[in-house]
Amino acid sequence: MSRVSILMAVYNSAAYLEQSLDSVLAQTYRDIELICIDDASTDGSGAILDDYARRDARIRVIHLTENGGQAAARNRGLKVCTGDLIAYLDSDDWLSADCMERVVTTFTEHPAADCVLLSVKIYDNPSGTFEDYAMQPFEMLTGTEAFEASLDWTIHGVYIARRPLYDAVPFDASCRAFSDDNTTRLHYYRSREVRLCSGIYYYRRHAGSVSQRKDAGYFQFLRANESMKRQLEALGVGERILRLYECQRMLVLADCYQVYHRQGRDFSPRDRRHALSELRRVWHTLERRRLTSPKVRKFGYRKMPWWWLFRLQEWAYFTLRGWLRKS
Repeated sequence: MSRVSILMAVYNSAAYLEQSLDSVLAQTYRDIELICIDDASTDGSGAILDDYARRDARIRVIHLTENGGQAAARNRGLKVCTGDLIAYLDSDDWLSADCMERVVTTFTEHPAADCVLLSVKIYDNPSGTFEDYAMQPFEMLTGTEAFEASLDWTIHGVYIARRPLYDAVPFDASCRAFSDDNTTRLHYYRSREVRLCSGIYYYRRHAGSVSQRKDAGYFQFLRANESMKRQLEALGVGERILRLYECQRMLVLADCYQVYHRQGRDFSPRDRRHALSELRRVWHTLERRRLTSPKVRKFGYRKMPWWWLFRLQEWAYFTLRGWLRKS
């Protein structure tokens, strides 16, 4: 049995894939397996994966015939991986050579740790520059503390977890994008301890990244949040957690309205109608009694008692912000 299983969902990543694969094979910690799930790529990524698998027996490739999204692809990998610790690596990112060694050391020294975060460096693809993820270093957080810090990504979501967490909570594939963030937060919430190590994860920021695109697909964010709320309710978390998350849903609604306000004119008429329909539907579902944070009492982030008034608020707020940005 391999100690560490690394899951890599791959979709049309041929331009970056070899760097990502090479960083795994160069790990100083050797007891690893790499499960690559080719999510019906059309750019030659599958052939690159097969070539690497022929050269190193630690690589296993699964070819999917239909594209189902990153979370669904990773779940296919979960079914076949054998490691005690489970990591994931996006196919356009890469790892420092000592990354898994530092991860395993941290888990070994802290038996109560269920999640270990990596140190993230963001590589800006157009400029070629690096910057650290802006996060206050910490030694240990409780699961609840880590969950709360992940709501606004005060701590990031790049981590390795013990297998029982994935057995209990696989990747949330309810949406093609964004819902896998729910998995991260639930893993943190269920953890005894969450620790940080110095192994480096290099995150490549480029226009093709799902998280960087602000198109009609961005509104899946709203449904991903609803999935998270349902899972929290099913877990029976306390009212304080539910209030925190309802406020987070309000902030995401305002963020999505900003995308509609600024980019909506570039959508097709159908996508524009769908986006506005999603915004209105989610506005109706927000529970005003739980919107208690000062963040959702500020102009631009209030629910407002009527939909037309909420739209007026958003138009005024984001129009003013646009003018100030240009001045």
